[in-house]
Amino acid sequence: MRALLAFFTVLPVAAPGSSLEDAARRAYLLPLVGLLTGLPGAALLLLAFAVPSGVAATLALGAVLLAAGLHHTDGVMDVGDALMVRGSPGRRREVLKDARTGAGAAGALFVVYGPPLAALAAFAEASPVGAAAALLAGEVAARSAMLLLLVFGRPAAEGSSSAYFVRALKEERRRTAALILALALPPLVALSLGPAALLIALTTLAATVLFALALASRAFGGISGDVVGATGELARAVLLVSLSACQLVS
Repeated sequence: MRALLAFFTVLPVAAPGSSLEDAARRAYLLPLVGLLTGLPGAALLLLAFAVPSGVAATLALGAVLLAAGLHHTDGVMDVGDALMVRGSPGRRREVLKDARTGAGAAGALFVVYGPPLAALAAFAEASPVGAAAALLAGEVAARSAMLLLLVFGRPAAEGSSSAYFVRALKEERRRTAALILALALPPLVALSLGPAALLIALTTLAATVLFALALASRAFGGISGDVVGATGELARAVLLVSLSACQLVS
């Protein structure tokens, strides 16, 4: 677990001598990482009792992104730029590795972070505690989506960092544990918001993963570390917006 936390977060966890392979062997625990990265943001949302809800929501979303070291945010930007390229999957994979950013990156940031931030602010205004629960569910869903992509996806290139995780998750016990945690934990965390939230968590998770698998195969020839990270960020966004819409209807 320490190797996994050291690889996926900036939390002060000592993991001397740990490698990418060590993290890959514990990848089935990724949804639990979401609980840890979500806690700082959930705590900050309780500030909505004392400060404007938009401020609390912005601080909270910033906290969860920083807890992950902004690695997945970088994935969102890289994928956004690559999707704007007309060409072969190989050409798009080259753009994924390009350190420069373009309009696609800016557009992706707006789409992936703007709507969930607004949803979180609306949640915080209605109920800071409910907003904290929603963000926690969103973080768990983000890591679960990443895990499911690694379970069912095929690496676009053998040298991709995702290849280590895909190989490790082919082992039957790890694969089974991954599926149980990824499919059970998000709805369980969301259940604190009501029975409808449980169904929303499951359906948005499945829809996001299926969409990402199809898009990755067509655009890149498979998954990569950037694609996996961007999928997690998208899963959080879709869940938060859906939960907010459900709250409005009810």
